[in-house]
Amino acid sequence: MTPVSATEFDFIVIGTGAAALTAALTASVAGLKTAIIEKTDKIGGTSAMSGAASWLPVNHYGKAAGYDDTPEEALDYLRATAPEGWRETEDALWESFARNAGPMLAFVEAHTPLRYALTSEPDVYSEAPGAKTHGRMVAPMPLSRRLLGPYAKRLRASTLPHIFTYQEMIDNDLYRKPIRTTLKFAPQLLRRLIGSERAKGAALTIGLMRGCLDHGCHLALDTRAIELTTDPAHGGVTGVVVEHNGQRETLNATRGVLLATGGFEWDRERLQQHFPGPIDRLGSSPGNAGDALRMAEQVGAALAHMDQALIYPCLPTRYDGKLHAMPAPIHMEPNAIVVDRHGKRFVSEYAIDLGEALDRRGADGEPEHLPAWLISDRTFLRPALRWYAHYDPDWLIRAPTVAALADRINVPREALTETITRFNSFCAKGRDEDFHRGESIFQKAKAKKRPMLSPIQKAPYVAMPFNRCILTTKGGLRTNEHAQVLREDGSVITGLYCAGAAMANPIGTRAISAGTTIGPNMTWGYICAQNVLRTNRPTAS
Repeated sequence: MTPVSATEFDFIVIGTGAAALTAALTASVAGLKTAIIEKTDKIGGTSAMSGAASWLPVNHYGKAAGYDDTPEEALDYLRATAPEGWRETEDALWESFARNAGPMLAFVEAHTPLRYALTSEPDVYSEAPGAKTHGRMVAPMPLSRRLLGPYAKRLRASTLPHIFTYQEMIDNDLYRKPIRTTLKFAPQLLRRLIGSERAKGAALTIGLMRGCLDHGCHLALDTRAIELTTDPAHGGVTGVVVEHNGQRETLNATRGVLLATGGFEWDRERLQQHFPGPIDRLGSSPGNAGDALRMAEQVGAALAHMDQALIYPCLPTRYDGKLHAMPAPIHMEPNAIVVDRHGKRFVSEYAIDLGEALDRRGADGEPEHLPAWLISDRTFLRPALRWYAHYDPDWLIRAPTVAALADRINVPREALTETITRFNSFCAKGRDEDFHRGESIFQKAKAKKRPMLSPIQKAPYVAMPFNRCILTTKGGLRTNEHAQVLREDGSVITGLYCAGAAMANPIGTRAISAGTTIGPNMTWGYICAQNVLRTNRPTAS
């Protein structure tokens, strides 16, 4: 847990997630004296815990594989799939992302040990203008933790099995077939264990941090950023006050400070304010307590998109001895449906924007569908599911009849019975007439040639709470297309930047592809550092 070794820097980065490390790498490669400040004793934040799949249009892997793509097409897709009204405030940010995503990936590979591979997933809305069915999704290949040297033990652990690559996991249906998949990859897994290799978010963090250390970044762990310092004459940010082992110190930044501290989901008060109603579990780093928002509000920063988040189905597990969420596609089963508090279906269970449907708000700001439930029967009860159920004895609910199940989860008997009967009739017809489950290009790809409709008819019937599991919030500091933090009047707070989950994300709850958190977050870190390098302020000696 290294203390800060100097007080004068060109660029100070708060956080060690993907956005933070990409920005620090970009600045340090260009010769800026860069400090990375992390309040916990672990490296990587929620990025290290993630699957690390990244949506990066116009990347060199897609081009090498023969998939045509342009920034203009990516921008068309972002415009076509965005929520109504977002273009007015987000269009400049979308364009900046579309033009920088590919160059960012090439830069990262040129200056770190990270290497990527294309994944097979298409854009979610493949039928929309500018969409692509191949070439935009990439994921990191395994790297050895030994590359971190003395920091290897500080790599943040994950609830996910990082011994597998992202593509191995999705291609081989790891969650449904863990034994078969493990046996299939046994030689590779043994080699990775011997070499201390990990994939997904672990590999991402290992590679980025190794690059930062190689280019001279100063790293301080267990060091909390307390407040920003400003120039009284113009209000610009000049540095940050940090605390380590109870001692406070002011660090000065001649070129800028980047806030990349993650979301605010572990700030219970702020979370309840912006996400009223039931929340099952959180799946991020417990350090995500909204530090960036608190510090930036004190210097006049504007907030936006505070009701946006990465919401995804999760299994219960334990992390640091506490109940936690592990993202898993448990809802994508042919004999599973999701119903609301009225016992009615309200969305295709195979839709990746299921989180947006779960979080849909009424005129009063309260969730329309919650509490929600995942409903199935005994064939759903695979050994892996039973294992995770033991972490939370109240999570898995069984009943001998549909009526009894309805009583246990407090939904109308008649409605739940009618919903299941109607769904079973669709299974007989081979088509979901209500929500067209499995009919889009993306949903067909996720089905992996398995049946998409199978009746719910074998007792015992089962239900699991299916409310919001939040992997990170996506609302935060309003920025411009250069990642500069703005005031309410739209003016720039000189010297203050934001990237990652702490910023008001221009791609909100609506998932337009898998990987629309990590990939864009890294790109915004890169965009931030590029703007810092264009400034003409003095450089620290």
